[in-house]
Amino acid sequence: MARGPKTVFICQSCGYQTGKWLGRCPECGAWNSLAEEVVAPAGPLADSQLPPRRGAPQPLVRLQAPPETRLASGLTEFDRTLGGSVVAGSVVLLGGDPGIGKSTLILQVLDRLSGPGRQSLYISGEESEAQLKLRADRLGLKSPDLLVATETCLENILKILAEHKPAFLALDSIQTMYTATLPAAPGSLTQVRETAFRLVQQVKLTGTAAFLIGHVTKEGALAGPMVLEHLVDTVLYLEGDRSHTFRLLRTVKNRFGPTQELGVFEMQEAGLLEVSNPSALFLAERSLEVPGAVVVPSLEGSRPILVEVQALVSPTSLAVPRRQSMGVDQGRVSLLVAVLEKRVGLALSGQDLFVNVAGGVRLTEPAVDLGVALALSSSLLDRAVPSDTLIFGEVGLTGEVRAVSQPELRLKEGHKLGFRRALLAQRQKDRLGDFPGLELLGVDTLAAAIRSILPR
Repeated sequence: MARGPKTVFICQSCGYQTGKWLGRCPECGAWNSLAEEVVAPAGPLADSQLPPRRGAPQPLVRLQAPPETRLASGLTEFDRTLGGSVVAGSVVLLGGDPGIGKSTLILQVLDRLSGPGRQSLYISGEESEAQLKLRADRLGLKSPDLLVATETCLENILKILAEHKPAFLALDSIQTMYTATLPAAPGSLTQVRETAFRLVQQVKLTGTAAFLIGHVTKEGALAGPMVLEHLVDTVLYLEGDRSHTFRLLRTVKNRFGPTQELGVFEMQEAGLLEVSNPSALFLAERSLEVPGAVVVPSLEGSRPILVEVQALVSPTSLAVPRRQSMGVDQGRVSLLVAVLEKRVGLALSGQDLFVNVAGGVRLTEPAVDLGVALALSSSLLDRAVPSDTLIFGEVGLTGEVRAVSQPELRLKEGHKLGFRRALLAQRQKDRLGDFPGLELLGVDTLAAAIRSILPR
């Protein structure tokens, strides 16, 4: 009796396979992530069916690196995240929440990149041509070398690429694409992995720069297999809160430039507009001489950005006080609260604590520790931090204040925006000496920082 095709259950988050359905993946712990997929039996291949060898191994020192072909899009904030410009033959994966502006940004980039001899192709699997036309009119896109198409089948997309040979390609989104050679549904792990692999192979051969737009999960990670991030050259995340007009384009992987670069945009009716001076924009509405408000310089890649950290400490009648933070890691805030209680002696156990970064920015580096701790202390003691003071430094578990990287960039940005003082680690102050236009205050411990900046 003939047997049907073999089916397995594959986790759409990590790729774990099992012969039966499970409510929770035993590998990554994701709930309801296992989907049934048909697996074709693998048989032996003849030599004629194998792909040709790419070449014999060679000594590394004898290899000649070809020059990179780069082209700037003209959007300075976007080019910054790519390392300066778009590299021919590179593959960029752009992720972000629905409606955050991914399609808008890529359309604006392709419109600027297009020109005589440089056709761009935008393939949408989610919007119709009429919808794309309405968006293009709203954004003011005028390039006659920007082509659009609506297609989801990989084989048809490869035919379009062979016919038009575009210099730039965008797929919106990779989760909607499928190949007819696989029985799995579009968006499944098998389809995403196969379509992405074949597309990357094709653009690498032709030298086409490709932009893949990807969906994200509720946790903020790119949906689909992790192999998708390993296949591409650059991974960008477009972040932001819909209640704010700011959009942050962050680099988390880049084979052609530095990582953790940050581009800042503002969402307007005409699309995403560049913000050349984000520090001034984030500090434009800050309140002066208010307890619980501190300005910290965060270094995003090679760019220093000044943002306001706000803290509110309030007595509570609840048995378990609330601890909430937006823009700062919750675990980091809990650690700083413990240091303030143990090493400084502040009574925070019976208080509700709220920490917020104004403007919807997310801070990840430890250089903002001292600013967060002083914001909490300022709110608890009801004494304001001087508005002309910049604060940065890492706080250790024993309450010591440690030096951070590239303090000169942070101080220059603060001086440019009118700050007159800076509180930092004593060891870093000794190394820097005097800084033109700024008075440097050095401290060794968190307790000393509170005494110097929040006197009784």
